[in-house]
Amino acid sequence: MSQGRRSVLLDQLEPRRNGSPQQVILDELRRAILEGGAPPGTPIPLAEVAALFGVSPIPVREALKTLVGENLVAHRPNAGYVVAQLTRRELAEIYLVRGVLESAALRAAVEMATPTDIAVAAEAHAALEALQTDWDPRSYHRESRHFHLALITPCRMHRLQRMFESAWNVTEPFQPMRWLPDAERSKLHREHTAMLAAFIARDTNALLEVAAQHHERLEEVIARLPSRAGLLADQEDI
Repeated sequence: MSQGRRSVLLDQLEPRRNGSPQQVILDELRRAILEGGAPPGTPIPLAEVAALFGVSPIPVREALKTLVGENLVAHRPNAGYVVAQLTRRELAEIYLVRGVLESAALRAAVEMATPTDIAVAAEAHAALEALQTDWDPRSYHRESRHFHLALITPCRMHRLQRMFESAWNVTEPFQPMRWLPDAERSKLHREHTAMLAAFIARDTNALLEVAAQHHERLEEVIARLPSRAGLLADQEDI
C-alpha cells in the first residue's frame, strides 16, 4: 500500500476488547470481508490492524492465516495480505459448486421442512422483497444469503450446509449484484419468489428446476462482471 493511502478495510472494523484477541480480530476481519466493505484486492495492513485493536501483530497474523485457509485472504510475497481475488473462471467454478451443493440440500429440505421452517423462509423472502424498492447492494447480498440458507437448513445435513456456506463465503466479497441493472435484478427476484412457492408446495421437481435456472442466471452475471470493477485476478476486457 502506497504511503499515505489508508486501506478501506480499516474503516469497516469495529475493534472490541472482550474475548480472545485472535478470535475477536478473526471475527471482525471475516465479517468486514463477507459484508462487502473490503472488495477483493483490498490490502490488509497487518501493523495497522494490530494498532487498531491494541495488540501485537501476532494475533492478527494468526487470524489472517485462518482466513487464508478459508480462501477469503491471500498472501502475496513481499506485498503482504489482501482480500482474496479469483479469476473469472475460478469464480464461476465456485458458483457451480454452490449450485450443486444447494440442489442436493434442497431435495432433502423440501421433504423435511416444518411449518416453522416455511415461516422462516417466507420471512427471509419478505426481507428480500423490501429491498426491491429500497435497493442497497450490501443488504441485498446479506438477505439473499439468509433466504437461500433458510431453504436448505431443513435438510439437517450439517456437513453439507457447512460446505455450502464455505463456498458462499468465497463468492460473497465480490458482491456481483451491485453491477446488475434493475431489470436483471427483478428476474433474479422472481426466481426467488418461484423457489419459495415451490418450497411451500413441497414440489421438489419445480424447486430444483427453478433453482437450476437461478444458478444459470448467476453464471451469466459472473460472465458479465466488468473488469473495471477491479475485483478479478484476471482483468481481461469483455
